[in-house]
Amino acid sequence: MKAGTSDIEKAAGVLRTGGLVALPTETVYGLGANAEDPAAVSRIFQVKGRPPSHPLIVHIGGAELLDDWVQEVPATARLLAEHFWPGPLTLVLRRGRRVPLEATGGLETVAVRVPDHPVALALLSAFGGGVTAPSANRFGSVSPTTADDVRAELGDALDFVLDGGACEVGVESTIVDATGEIPTILRPGGVTREDLEAVLGCPLAVPASSHIRVPGQHPSHYAPRARVVLVEPEKVVAEAELARELGHRVGVFLPAALGGAEVKAHGVVQVPGSMAAYARGLYGYLRELDQRGCDLIVASLPAEEGLGLAIANRLRRAAGPRATV
Repeated sequence: MKAGTSDIEKAAGVLRTGGLVALPTETVYGLGANAEDPAAVSRIFQVKGRPPSHPLIVHIGGAELLDDWVQEVPATARLLAEHFWPGPLTLVLRRGRRVPLEATGGLETVAVRVPDHPVALALLSAFGGGVTAPSANRFGSVSPTTADDVRAELGDALDFVLDGGACEVGVESTIVDATGEIPTILRPGGVTREDLEAVLGCPLAVPASSHIRVPGQHPSHYAPRARVVLVEPEKVVAEAELARELGHRVGVFLPAALGGAEVKAHGVVQVPGSMAAYARGLYGYLRELDQRGCDLIVASLPAEEGLGLAIANRLRRAAGPRATV
């Protein structure tokens, strides 16, 4: 943890005066503003180039504060908050009076979570309110997992950057619609479907689309500058070498099962066998291959269980509508 008490107090002051603060969480770095200040919230959309209809997540300092931000808390939502907060779980509930429509994309629902990072929690405590904080990057691009990533992408557009080191989880929070009788996963993330189902005692759906708009649903999201192509694991090497022969500067996500395989490419990332390690490094790998000048990245999807579901979701969004060859 690099940010000290004086940094946190300064950041809280910036939020109180309508400024923007980049803050670390356990998932990715967020671009934070006072959740109750419509002008500050609107500035987030301007800096990111984010459509104003795309909702933001309100970060609060503890589960005991949830009632202050939503109209009602169903029993299932309370149960999930008790088990997974602080942590990478976002609950979608009916918007309370404190939340301006600018933060919800005009919806009467609001996404809320309690981050599990000492710097973020200290900032929320010092500030004394809620902070809207989407990922601190340009809309649709690769999310930042270090303070240096934030500075490289947003630069002087920010008023202050809190450096809390590298993010521990590495992919965004799981978003759960808790407005109905049976919760639904709207975005896979740092809390696995299996863990949610174990607490709730029932299976959860992960629909391809939802009438409730949430972050990460854009057809192309979490995307590097290079085009991402998804193929079956056993075809990664052949596809990469074919693309190289066609003149591409190719980057490769080499599956763990092919560890040690030789591949002719401009940049090669050996994918970890651990899904937790893969999630933690995913956005860094994409940034690395961009920095090496790759114009095409060949990858495969992991098994869609545990954190593999979140990783597969991010890779599909990174690839966009043309996800496969």
